Amino acid sequence: MRAVSGPRSRPQVTRRHDPDVQREDIAGKLPPVSTPYAGQLAALGTASCWAASTLAFDAACRRIGSLVVNILRLAIAFVLLALACALLRGRALPLDATGHAWLWLSLSGLVGFGFGDLCLLRGYAFLGPRLSTLMMSLAPPMTALIGWLVLGERLSPRQLVGMALTVAGIAVAILERPANGSAPAPRGHRIAGVMLGAGGALGQAGGLVLSKLGMGSYDPIAATEVRAIAGIAGYAALFFALGWWPRVRAALADRSALGYTSIGAFFGPFLGVSLSLFAVQRTLSGVAASLMATTPILIIPAVVLLRGERVGWGGLAGTAVAVGGVALLFLG
Repeated sequence: MRAVSGPRSRPQVTRRHDPDVQREDIAGKLPPVSTPYAGQLAALGTASCWAASTLAFDAACRRIGSLVVNILRLAIAFVLLALACALLRGRALPLDATGHAWLWLSLSGLVGFGFGDLCLLRGYAFLGPRLSTLMMSLAPPMTALIGWLVLGERLSPRQLVGMALTVAGIAVAILERPANGSAPAPRGHRIAGVMLGAGGALGQAGGLVLSKLGMGSYDPIAATEVRAIAGIAGYAALFFALGWWPRVRAALADRSALGYTSIGAFFGPFLGVSLSLFAVQRTLSGVAASLMATTPILIIPAVVLLRGERVGWGGLAGTAVAVGGVALLFLG
């Protein structure tokens, strides 16, 4: 009898009620994200991607115009997103998304890809890529405010200081007058560029919060595909209203413009935006937006190498301040 009772006395109940064991069991069911800073790292990856896409889209817009670039880049990104979803998820289209996700992600696509990016790309013609992306530094406080109003997100005092330092450092670095003595843009262009830049920042902020509201735990790449579909539909309606489809056909014959647009589509609405949704899914919207706003800092080396611009002490000091803000956002 003792031989039979031995196996029955194994302490299985203790394992079931052990909090440490329960946490291990739950952790095994979560997505395989090992770093506690996954959202912050994804946001910095977004900023890097957007630095590359900004320069590519600027070159494309100079050849075929911002409206045509917008619809072409979303069409190219949609193809890339469908291929990625087919490889990673086993389905090319986001047909498994809920009605809730489709509603809010579609609104996010219209606000972000439609209104916000149209303002940003149009602003390139008035201010250039550096100063246009400077205006996007308004996006973090806008995102934090909208995230608080819509999602109830609250930043800690350390995170608020980090966001302020990041935005201030970006402003100092980008507002420094170029050392090569280039003339500033005309006053009318500056005013129009500032208004368009503010619209772009508002579109990005609203798009991020709406994405987080609709995405939940849904796959970020598939969520980006929903946003791209909505953006394409919005631009298609606009092109029908304006009768601009002949411009699209003419742009398809410009190989250089298509090349720049394709590069921008890969680093922008495909990879960069997917990383941005991954970021807001795993950290506060205001924190993610602040880290994404470091794009102008990352553009500085590119414009130095490609356009011969020189960076003075103001640019270096602003970069140092922004890096300090980034560190606080990680520690917060």
